[in-house]
Amino acid sequence: MTLTPNDRSIAGFTMTGHALVHWFETSIPIFLVVWLAEFDVSVALFGLVVALGYAPFGLGALPGGILADRFGTRRLILVCLAGMSAAFLVLAIGNSIGSIAVGLLLWGIAASIYHPAGLALISTGVEDRGTVFAWHGIAGNAGIALGPFVAATLLIVLEWQLVAALLALPGLLAVLYGLSAEFDATAAVEDGADAGPDEALSLSDLGRNSRALFTSAFAIVFVIVIFEGLYYRGMLTYLPEILHGLPAMDTLVVPDRLEGIEPADYIYVGLLVVGMAGQYAGGKLISRVSPARGLAAIFAVLAVLAIAFVPVTTMGLGAIAVLCGVFGFFLFAIQPFYQNAVAIYTPPESRGLSYGYTYLGEFGLGSASIAIGGFVLGGFPLSAFFLLLAGFAAAGGLLSIGLLVGLDRRFEDETRPVGSVEAED
Repeated sequence: MTLTPNDRSIAGFTMTGHALVHWFETSIPIFLVVWLAEFDVSVALFGLVVALGYAPFGLGALPGGILADRFGTRRLILVCLAGMSAAFLVLAIGNSIGSIAVGLLLWGIAASIYHPAGLALISTGVEDRGTVFAWHGIAGNAGIALGPFVAATLLIVLEWQLVAALLALPGLLAVLYGLSAEFDATAAVEDGADAGPDEALSLSDLGRNSRALFTSAFAIVFVIVIFEGLYYRGMLTYLPEILHGLPAMDTLVVPDRLEGIEPADYIYVGLLVVGMAGQYAGGKLISRVSPARGLAAIFAVLAVLAIAFVPVTTMGLGAIAVLCGVFGFFLFAIQPFYQNAVAIYTPPESRGLSYGYTYLGEFGLGSASIAIGGFVLGGFPLSAFFLLLAGFAAAGGLLSIGLLVGLDRRFEDETRPVGSVEAED
């Protein structure tokens, strides 16, 4: 299917927003290194300060989705872009740990808006949803890779306050671009369906809509997303540290001009780059493969790959690099499938709320694997960590199989949009 002009306009707008969310997100740890050197405070205290930014990023997804349904997705994405840029300008004028804490908190609140609003916009405005989900994911991966690279490069020659200000500029330009972009945010919704902003939305409406979601097949999708989040956060949080500690990493000689860059960093960045191909492949397949079938298959692959890390970590650098590449492909290929599942199993008028719950599960509840994984790595063999992650993938796969064989029929699924892609092949 060829993208319509409306599809292309929404794609450009949401890809810009997605890339910038992760551009800001992944630059923060680079600043942390500089802040620890400049301010006479403990690592634990600065860890708490940085957590002030990352915590709202996940926990704020639900209110972000509610606001998207109430005020409209375009308006919320523009607020997100402006808020993130303003937060980094606050960092730029900061000269104390307190001002840094304020800037990071503002960033986390603003950034939490994007995922429910951006994905709701794609789900209601785009005809070729799979292709745009694919390009949207690729843009996010590009932001993940470019954020720390640009921040680290600029910090070599500039003060950190100026770097923070320079990183805010793309966000401000994106706001201007978003104000001028023209598209119909409800072009993909069936005639007569209510997908526009509802400024009269009340607390009782929110409660009723939430009950409707969790008494439908969306409840299963929500739990599937939690297990995906547990796997995703756990692996991406600890994999760099695990790679750094492998004996095989000592076999690669780094040129003098790249002193300070570890071989493991190359492999990890390569994993993220390969993830762009996974995002694209997953997005193109969702028009041919049902969400349940795709989720079940990829969860099975992710479980096998987690177990495969156990023997491969004792092998050579080549085997580790190949496994990480395959892993990066499938880790990101699964995302368009659960994003599409949400669109299929929820009504358009509650799409923002639906994606709010989705990313509360992904980034909020899924982050529990950081604590669980740290406990396992601290007290058990490395193999136990990978088996734990394989268990998360297996649980998600079993629930996906349940959808595939008709578990969703136990719900009175009145929320599935008429004429949408069917959930079963």
